[in-house]
Amino acid sequence: MGALPRGALLDDLLLSRASIDRAAHLRTDADFQQMARTDAGSLVIWVHSGAVALLSEETALQMTPASQLAADADLSFLGVSPQGAAIYAVHHASEREHVQLPDGATWVGLREVGHALDDHDAGLAVNAVALDNWRRSTRICPSCGDRLVPNQAGWSLRCTKESRDHFPRTEPAVIMLVRDPQDRALLGRQVSWQPRWFSTFAGFVEAGESAEAAVRRELFEEVGVRVDRLHYLGSQPWPFPASLMLGYHAWTSEVEVRVDQEEIAEAHWFSRVELEQACASGEILLPPAVSISRKLIERWFGAELPGKWLR
Repeated sequence: MGALPRGALLDDLLLSRASIDRAAHLRTDADFQQMARTDAGSLVIWVHSGAVALLSEETALQMTPASQLAADADLSFLGVSPQGAAIYAVHHASEREHVQLPDGATWVGLREVGHALDDHDAGLAVNAVALDNWRRSTRICPSCGDRLVPNQAGWSLRCTKESRDHFPRTEPAVIMLVRDPQDRALLGRQVSWQPRWFSTFAGFVEAGESAEAAVRRELFEEVGVRVDRLHYLGSQPWPFPASLMLGYHAWTSEVEVRVDQEEIAEAHWFSRVELEQACASGEILLPPAVSISRKLIERWFGAELPGKWLR
């Protein structure tokens, strides 16, 4: 296993990759949108409640010419490819099993396939899933209760009664690996997880709270540990349904752990040798490749984690 850099920001977060130009200025360009939706070169990817359609037996998105879809198809503009093609996501009101996919395509959850997609497809898939989840959870105006309609090429939902647009929301959350004076890592298991599943700790940033304050509060609430210092390592979108994960390493001089038993069932300190032994024996399983948690652990561990250690 090759050594990983220790000081720089994480630059290999799998759901933070993208190579498409979002071209936000074209979302309100009615002439462009009208032309692009029927252009032979425009493409559509398929999305439904956290899943995207892949070409069967391949780790590539199913791309369908936009001109093959019905004129009233519910599309969101994702941007323009390096080759100049407009790319959209198509949303579906019906249940996933009732959606007629193109021949040879199959639904796969982004959590399961995100690590295997290339940069281009990963960026498109994360964008599409985030917009689709927002659209599914935002149907009426929170002010007047009137029905919302898509606007700005899918990037806003319009309340025609109030002449007001509603935009996608992102919920910031912190995720952190804790290190003690012996440079051991603290890992825990949520109460809802299977017995062998361990990970770093995480929580949402509350109203009026900084991300750094959220790290300190969450760790004290969940495991009774006070943080001495923090180091920010990077962020990753987590559209399940609408989070942005802000990753940290946190150092503490305290080694006594007091789990809250409400969110965290158990937590233990691991040296690198102890973690390797526990993973190799199957005693614990670590987060999957697509998670920023895995990258936080790898940065501390000093090498990539073998696939057989991951759940």
